[in-house]
Amino acid sequence: MKIIVKTNCSKNEVKDYDHVREAYKVEIEAKPVDGKANIEIEKFLSKHFGKKLKIISGFKSKVKLLK
Repeated sequence: MKIIVKTNCSKNEVKDYDHVREAYKVEIEAKPVDGKANIEIEKFLSKHFGKKLKIISGFKSKVKLLK
């Protein structure tokens, strides 16, 4: 699964699916400091989709791949 992340937002939510970039747009409350946003992304998306998701690439990028 591919996502495009916007950090430091007012709430955690999946905005929509970008068909051109073939990725979900995700907003996260956490700031991208010391990997806190990545941890929050994994927790939030695992709960949202009901599956255990883990970031496999893009740890320091806005575009991430999850498995």
